[in-house]
Amino acid sequence: MKHYKRIFVIVIDSLGIGAMPDSERFGDIGVNTLGHISESVEAFHIPNLQKLGISNLTPLRQVPAESHPYGYYGALREKSNAKDTMTGHWEMMGLEAAVPLQTFTEHGFPKELIEELEKRTGHKVIGNKSASGTEILDELAEEEIATGHMIVYTSADSVLQICGNEKTFGLEELYRCCKIARELTMRDEWKVGRVIARPYVGEKKGEFERTSNRHDYALKPFGKTALDALKENGYDVISVGKIADIFDGEGITESQKSKSSVHGMEQTIETSKKDFNGLCFVNLVDFDAKWGHRRDPEGYARELERFDEKLGLLLDVLRQNDLLIITADHGTDPTYSGTDHTREKVPFLAYSKSMTGNGALPEQETFAVIGTTVADNFGVPMPENTIGSSLLQQLS
Repeated sequence: MKHYKRIFVIVIDSLGIGAMPDSERFGDIGVNTLGHISESVEAFHIPNLQKLGISNLTPLRQVPAESHPYGYYGALREKSNAKDTMTGHWEMMGLEAAVPLQTFTEHGFPKELIEELEKRTGHKVIGNKSASGTEILDELAEEEIATGHMIVYTSADSVLQICGNEKTFGLEELYRCCKIARELTMRDEWKVGRVIARPYVGEKKGEFERTSNRHDYALKPFGKTALDALKENGYDVISVGKIADIFDGEGITESQKSKSSVHGMEQTIETSKKDFNGLCFVNLVDFDAKWGHRRDPEGYARELERFDEKLGLLLDVLRQNDLLIITADHGTDPTYSGTDHTREKVPFLAYSKSMTGNGALPEQETFAVIGTTVADNFGVPMPENTIGSSLLQQLS
């Protein structure tokens, strides 16, 4: 018999809590996203996360450890051979990626791919390098607006990103070009995890702003996940934020697109006021995209404070038979060199108004304990070739 009618899994995108044992193999030495944010700012006010035990997982200068946390807290290691968004989320739902997704960070995309993309779209490609999304707009957007050329760039992730001015390039044209790029990058030698449409507005350098009309064209997961198991057994699987994009719609019954991380929390609070039976799976991307990759610990800290305010509202409206899990998909230490993700452990914070116990959980060797716990709660068997073991009996 299931313990909870509804489970909310909220992913604070990139909130690592310290280096993995193998972090040096990924070029990440001494990384700690949350710990270094705390060290970098004077004030840091996250009372609701504190009550859930976040500061028991890594020392925070301004936030003492909680002696009587609301629920259970622990750390999760990533088993997959990666540190990116897609593999992090896929692992949460049971899939271990032994081979990391391909990146083109060092030299941009191959000449053959760019030529084929130009031929198929009718646009000359400019950019074709690894860059920050805001920096490449300042560098090349005026040229794109004047010429109709197309900005293509990548990052430390396995992504091909295309920028388009909503007024001059047009959203539909941007989406058309991205669909072509997705088709081309299904070839093994060019395969990337996501093609991302990056629309923006503005007319000149210093005024360009990316809009919420972003769209991700992702690879489908390489196997069935906990989400598929839930959907196939008649349970609701509600996506908030970019979850539906990360799983390419697989296993999703309802999708809500977010304009920001604050908006994503507002959507989650509204969803909590509705009757459903199953999982609400939330990704809050601003932490990674706006602050982690841009190496801005102050901005990251203020975003966490905004999240904490909304978290307090969510905790108030959760029902007796709800379970809340807060976690992350990787690290992006804003004090570390470069702009890449960082290979880190992530938090596992679990709370329900019906819990009678609290305290520390043993460190887990995979993110997949999340998906297996959800499936176990609803009495649904995990698909074949998935990993992870349930923590449900420990969350009482």
